[in-house]
Amino acid sequence: MNSYFFSKYFTQLSRLVLDVDHKSLHMAAKKIHSSNKKGGKVIIVGNGGSAGIANHATMDFTKVAGYRAVNFNESSTITCLANDYGYENWVKMAIKFYADKNDVVILISSSGKSKNIINAAKMTKKMGINLITFSGFSKNNQLKKLGDLNFWTNSKHYNNIENSHQLWLLSIIDYLIYKKFK
Repeated sequence: MNSYFFSKYFTQLSRLVLDVDHKSLHMAAKKIHSSNKKGGKVIIVGNGGSAGIANHATMDFTKVAGYRAVNFNESSTITCLANDYGYENWVKMAIKFYADKNDVVILISSSGKSKNIINAAKMTKKMGINLITFSGFSKNNQLKKLGDLNFWTNSKHYNNIENSHQLWLLSIIDYLIYKKFK
């Protein structure tokens, strides 16, 4: 019966979403709030579905929670920087050009292996900027090794990983609103 698939699917997804360290979610909220108090912003970047998550979270951070947030999902930004510096370096260069010392950078890569995201993480670390990562697949992926605070989904299925990432990011936003830090 078809309902078996959906029951199993949502049970599995629920387990993945619940498998997050609440202290880490709180720490992420504190880092973002502290950044905001110092005049910093949140920069969120991902590829594909993760770029969609970045767009959604950017708007909710800004409009709903009142925290400045940006992403680099404009086609002219991506194509210009990819053309001039190579696709593997376009996010790195966007970070170099637009990030400030009090910002928080959130990088999302389902695999944790996306070269453009890894290079951006290295640039973020080089610049001394707080880095929060969201990844999946291998627990010891490259991106997770670079973050100051890491959220990892124990799955090899893109939709499960992306759904977990989106829910965790939105929960941080809702927590900031709930706590009314401002």
